[in-house]
Amino acid sequence: MSLPKIEYSMVNIKIPSLNKNYKFRPFLVKEEKLLLMARESENSEDILLAIKQVVNNCLLDKLDIDKLAVFDLEYIFLKLRSISVDNIVTLSYTDLEDKKSYEFKINLDDVKVIYPEKIDNNIKINGKSGIVMSYPSASLYEDKEFLTLKKDYLFELIIKCLDKLYIEDNVYEFKNYKKQEIVEFLEGLNLKVFEQIQNFLLNVPKLNYEIKYTNSLGNNRSIVLNSLNDFFTWR
Repeated sequence: MSLPKIEYSMVNIKIPSLNKNYKFRPFLVKEEKLLLMARESENSEDILLAIKQVVNNCLLDKLDIDKLAVFDLEYIFLKLRSISVDNIVTLSYTDLEDKKSYEFKINLDDVKVIYPEKIDNNIKINGKSGIVMSYPSASLYEDKEFLTLKKDYLFELIIKCLDKLYIEDNVYEFKNYKKQEIVEFLEGLNLKVFEQIQNFLLNVPKLNYEIKYTNSLGNNRSIVLNSLNDFFTWR
């Protein structure tokens, strides 16, 4: 007789960019092993891939994880960490002013996704044409070629986040074109349009949690956490 399988309660997590609830289960020993192995490798690429795999394993609804925005994936992972292990994590931080170390308790349930104001993914070229951008997707977490880039990081990210070009009623999807064709298109844009594209990607939504404290010198200090690396030390 085989051992029975333990059933676990489901939890609804609202995915920020979709504004819709999806069902997940807590992560289990097998997912924790994935994370431990990734941490032990001390390779950031392995860690990112493990995070994506954990989220995918725990998903109970039909959803393509690769198409989620990176900030969605990070948010889901924090929520899963909260329900699977503990919603409270401890962060150590060395104050740059008094050089002393401080410890803070962070409630992961209070982490939000902040959307920058006045940032539009519809980049106008002129009155009749424009470019529609998409947020960096979770597929980047296993794109080793991109993750190991030493230069032109932002330009390569732009290529990956171009969604559509429209000119009057004609729509062109960038996924249907070769990379060199896209590069030539970008190099033919005027600088103001290209700056708007850069500005969009430099101001994508981010995780947000602010710590306020007073250091030993009596000065009010603030720490803003906005990425997974800020919430966890991979030791």
